[in-house]
Amino acid sequence: MTEDYLVRVGRIIRDARRHKQLTQHELAASLNTSQSAVARIEQGKQNLSLETLARIGQALDTEVVTVASNTPLNLRIEGGRQLSGEIDVRTSKNAAVACLCAALLNKGKTTLRNLARIEEVNRITEVLDSIGVKTRWLPNSSDLEIVPGDTIDLDSMDEAAARRTRTILMFLGPLLHEYEKFKLPNAGGCDLGERTVEPHLHALRHFGLDVVATHGYYHATVDREVRPKRAIVLTERGDTVTENALFAAARYEGTTIIRNASPNYMVQDLCFFLRELGVEVEGVGTTTLTVTGVKEINKDVEYHPSEDPIEAMSLIAAAIVTKSQITVKRVPIEFMEMELAQLEVMGFQYEMSQEYLSKNGETRLVDITTIPSDLVAPKDKIHPMPFPGLNIDNLPFFAVIAATATGSTTIHDWVYDNRAIYLIDLNALGAKVKLMDPHRVLIEGPTRWRAAEVMCPPALRPGVVILLGMLAAPGTSVLRNTYVINRGYEELAERLNDLGAKIESFRD
Repeated sequence: MTEDYLVRVGRIIRDARRHKQLTQHELAASLNTSQSAVARIEQGKQNLSLETLARIGQALDTEVVTVASNTPLNLRIEGGRQLSGEIDVRTSKNAAVACLCAALLNKGKTTLRNLARIEEVNRITEVLDSIGVKTRWLPNSSDLEIVPGDTIDLDSMDEAAARRTRTILMFLGPLLHEYEKFKLPNAGGCDLGERTVEPHLHALRHFGLDVVATHGYYHATVDREVRPKRAIVLTERGDTVTENALFAAARYEGTTIIRNASPNYMVQDLCFFLRELGVEVEGVGTTTLTVTGVKEINKDVEYHPSEDPIEAMSLIAAAIVTKSQITVKRVPIEFMEMELAQLEVMGFQYEMSQEYLSKNGETRLVDITTIPSDLVAPKDKIHPMPFPGLNIDNLPFFAVIAATATGSTTIHDWVYDNRAIYLIDLNALGAKVKLMDPHRVLIEGPTRWRAAEVMCPPALRPGVVILLGMLAAPGTSVLRNTYVINRGYEELAERLNDLGAKIESFRD
């Protein structure tokens, strides 16, 4: 048990050192010790005192010592401040995790450029490292290099990291090509109610995968004789379901037709990446994908995931609720058109640049400059739809936006069982949000915002919604236990501070 603890601490110290772009020699010099001692620490072969951990934490400007505690990270927000300036949209969390999982298909080296350094990515790299896949952040960059080992050792998987992310489900598709029998820990992630894995299993049964869930694990067996005999019709037009079907089809020597596929942004990014691996994918952006796979993939490739439309919506919402003029750069417009159309109905004004391409050579980008606007509630309810409709992950931001608008707005979150419930936490900040049922809320605006202390909801987007409400509320608010926000956003507080917000992190 002590050995496992030391290995995990060593891995965290190694990653923090790389993030600070220090060599082992440079860290050793700051600690007044030898490079070999640092190497032993990072390999988990050195006993560590709390004093040593504190010194390492100081040298790396990170609280390594909190590995031994469960002290949550909180945010203190001084609200009521206008924002100004420019901010770039970072690359997509969901595209990053899809490409990270797809790297398991490749026996060669995969380099993902300008990747978001977020907790969700950290959890996946921890899992990959633990099973023998070598990952490293390239010096002076946010580029991640993934090099597979000779074998994948699932028995050594870091289950604690795996259980903290639902992404582990997306290992099913790649691993069915490697094993006839394997097991994976049950998936975690956001608390959004019951989310069945049956659509994944239905899709992958066409490739011989059978899964039984028992005692905290998915036990998988693969029948190599089973192959798709007809088009695969997904029972759910889900993003991760489509991605798992693509993983399975990518190394099937034949043509697979996937119907009712998600054409959403992360699926498109995955398709573009699979093309780099030599897989033929037709119908990108539609609900029918035709995939011609290859038996083996052994290529050194690099890929630039595109920008995140959900982060773009978060930043635009921040400008709206603080009545600020900012320029949000690198907005993937194809995946924001419905959201902007809905905002226009409510009276939002903005300016938009000419289009240009993302570094993946495919995704269309624009710069959007927000104009402080007086909003009115829409006559119709706001609800999500599969792409090209309003994105399900962008729906919660309309709650805090509707709270600034004059009139009554109904928001219908029909996809998730209990996410709408978390939106009533806006009431602590002065909003008038009435829960009509587990899927619908009625919001009366405009809101006279007030500061408050709130426990962060255990779901990513509602957590950011509360943070945005606190930006609008004059006075000092506290948002407690914000780990879930770090799962999906890189340095969000610091970047908002660059626009004139005043947010500081602290631990009790």
